[in-house]
Amino acid sequence: MDKNKYTGSKNKDANSKNEDISGKNKNSPGKKASGENDSYMGNIKAESYRSKQYETETDKSETYKSKIYDAELPNDSDLDSGGQYEESSYITPKFKKEDSDLEKNLRPGYFSDFIGQEKIIDNLSIFISSAKKRNEPLDHVILSGPPGLGKTCLAEIIANELGVNFKITSGPAIERAGDLAAILTNLEKFDVLFIDEMHRLNRAIEEVLYPVMEDFKLDIIIGKGPSARSIRIDIAPFTIIGATTRIGLIAAPLRDRFGVNLRLDFYGMENIKNIISRSATILDMKISEDGAEAIARRSRGTPRIANRLLKRVRDYAMMYDDDGVITAKIADSALTKLDIDVLGLDIIDKKILNTIVNKFDGGPVGVGTIAVSIGEEVDTVEDVYEPYLIQLGFIKRTSKGRMATDLAFKHLGIENKAKKENEDIEKRLF
Repeated sequence: MDKNKYTGSKNKDANSKNEDISGKNKNSPGKKASGENDSYMGNIKAESYRSKQYETETDKSETYKSKIYDAELPNDSDLDSGGQYEESSYITPKFKKEDSDLEKNLRPGYFSDFIGQEKIIDNLSIFISSAKKRNEPLDHVILSGPPGLGKTCLAEIIANELGVNFKITSGPAIERAGDLAAILTNLEKFDVLFIDEMHRLNRAIEEVLYPVMEDFKLDIIIGKGPSARSIRIDIAPFTIIGATTRIGLIAAPLRDRFGVNLRLDFYGMENIKNIISRSATILDMKISEDGAEAIARRSRGTPRIANRLLKRVRDYAMMYDDDGVITAKIADSALTKLDIDVLGLDIIDKKILNTIVNKFDGGPVGVGTIAVSIGEEVDTVEDVYEPYLIQLGFIKRTSKGRMATDLAFKHLGIENKAKKENEDIEKRLF
């Protein structure tokens, strides 16, 4: 009697749990309640549906990646210390969130549409034509240079000119050898694989790439310990195009395996003007020649900055001109309100110059001190702002630190007292 009473109490407790928690069963399979069976079957159907949906979305994603060409993707280096996209400057050459859709629309598809970098275009045209005649893949290409000059765009054009698929990834995204193997085994004959931020590749991944780039063989180790074995997989002949802003950080053995090494330089004034005019036509904007020149002067020789400024000036033109025409007057007014002067210097650039000139009497001063003074990271100062200031001849790097030149004093309208004192001393001595 007591035994039956215990069994009945146990079943009652189990049924109570079935009512409270759907799909969870503590009883033996032979004692499931009917409501629990329905819940269990419902979960199986839901899981089956989600699995099919995931497979469908994955197939669509792979098809999408192999057919279209994405814009240059932002990466960890484009984030500030707070993990947010940099929005502090309109003229930073780094990728910003607003550039994605804009670059997709304005990006040229073939060499005939590309403006500037004439020597690089001429050489690439010869290399591509030769590869087609030989019926061989194009040699691996490494593109280096400051951000915003069109490295991703040029890689896409190469794939279009070759008439092959264009697949894109980035150095930080390839964390393990298995990630690289998954990408390489899905490549078709003569495809182009574009690896952005090449200098951020893991060293272990670089070792795996060596035989792939030379012999199109992928070596993979399966298993662990005594049972581990190495297998070699044949990869379809393809072309790697790497892009980097710091080619010196790429290991020499990897860098030497690229048959074509090209560096993109800043664009001239005339080329930037033509790029702005072309972009305005595509975006259905009205712009005068002097308006395009006014924007080009402030673009730092960088197409990405030029297109970004064009969008901002368009907003002012639509508000202050009935026809929405971008003239030199409107462009100058709009860019002045954005704190961008005639040379393309923004607030941060001026802070750097004022720090060196006013606080440290023209220098020398260490870059760490400058970074703390203006509230920026050292890497940001060195990689984003200093190159353009050095290009203009406003500052110079010395073993003791950064120093402002006479051009910087003249641009700020400040007298160079240190130089004057040195001249006075020379007059006394001689």
